[in-house]
Amino acid sequence: MSVQQQLQAQQQENRDIVDSLLNDGSDADAEYTIEHHFSSSDFDRLEKAAVDAFKLGFEVNDAEEVELDDGSVLFCFDAIAYHALDVALLDKACEQLLQLASKHKVDYDGWGTYFMGDDEDIEEDEDLDDEDESSWRH
Repeated sequence: MSVQQQLQAQQQENRDIVDSLLNDGSDADAEYTIEHHFSSSDFDRLEKAAVDAFKLGFEVNDAEEVELDDGSVLFCFDAIAYHALDVALLDKACEQLLQLASKHKVDYDGWGTYFMGDDEDIEEDEDLDDEDESSWRH
């Protein structure tokens, strides 16, 4: 799939995620932590992608090593931004990051964030166990 085709698919997914969060009652005016996911079996390529993501203004977390079911190893990191659920901002970031992934021959695995409800909802949800909390992530 070309970068342009990936971008078109990602832009539709951006709209679907934002619509889903807002329809579920997530706060439209909140600042969200947006985590863009990258992975590769080649650590050096992933590291170069992380440096470029940082240069684009994203906060970059340390790479993690994940062993897959077949025994192979995958490295991954998140490029993090903080902003409103603005589709135009998400589309722009995804375009930059898909181009970056293509340049370094790593995988861009989309983005995620967390539901942002009012303070009353958050207090009620603090009693949820980790498995239940993870279901709030989109």
